[in-house]
Amino acid sequence: MARKIGSMKRVICALRLAVRAGPRALLLAVLASGLSPLAAQAADAWTFGVLSQRNAVLTARYWNPIFDYVRSKTGVVLELKVARSAPESNAATAQGAYDFVYSNALFQPRMAQANYQVILRPNDDAITGQIVTLENSPIQTLHALRGQPVGFPSREAFVGYAVPMDALLRQGIAVVPVYGGNQEGIMAQLKAGRVMAAGVNGQLMQSFAAREGMSYRVLWESPAFLNLPIAVHPRVPKAVVDAVRQAIDGMDSDAEGLRVLEATARVIGQKPPYGFRMSSPADYRSYRDFYRHTVLKDGR
Repeated sequence: MARKIGSMKRVICALRLAVRAGPRALLLAVLASGLSPLAAQAADAWTFGVLSQRNAVLTARYWNPIFDYVRSKTGVVLELKVARSAPESNAATAQGAYDFVYSNALFQPRMAQANYQVILRPNDDAITGQIVTLENSPIQTLHALRGQPVGFPSREAFVGYAVPMDALLRQGIAVVPVYGGNQEGIMAQLKAGRVMAAGVNGQLMQSFAAREGMSYRVLWESPAFLNLPIAVHPRVPKAVVDAVRQAIDGMDSDAEGLRVLEATARVIGQKPPYGFRMSSPADYRSYRDFYRHTVLKDGR
């Protein structure tokens, strides 16, 4: 038995080295290993797109240790992909460019053709859309924003744009939209005084303000929505999906996995509970209900 385990470890090591060398080297390594095609799928690199909310450095510092954990437990290699902005991220997602994706843009009507399926959801608090202003701002009510420059991450953001803009339109409050590219981009503009208020993800706003020493006031807050899910494209083999899903779901109950989650949480100022739980599209019905009833055109 020990001999078989040692042999398998050598095979996995050879496959990991081959992944770094490129597809041709990987194919040769798979053939030499004698593994079945199904077992060899774990050695492929699967793209994992992350919705652009924070800057690329913070995003990588959060996700790459999680991917390293998944690889150590399953042999499945996940490759981080971060677009320059949320619109670019969502365009790639709509085209099915990612194998796995961490995004709540999946529920936009235009995303239906890509057919991503939710497999995991964060084990933390639900998120809300907020409209916020600086603590010392003269703006006291939403109606005082009429005709004012109000910041949003982009037209693609769900709780940062679609949800608060829907609320403003329903109250007849026309504002001048200013876009920051991603969540933290528009938060930085609010801090600098370039916009009078901003539509934001309340959870991200709280962690950004704590990091930046920024005081702000909430003018409006939406009902809660589940936080961004991890979803998978139909082309990814079930064996790979199951391995990734089980590894990530079990991180917070494994000593090594919990250490990784605690370390990555410190990077972004995330509070416990940490980790992810197995999920399905049914858990995210509130998103689809929103898009069914919103007054925004095409949900944007």
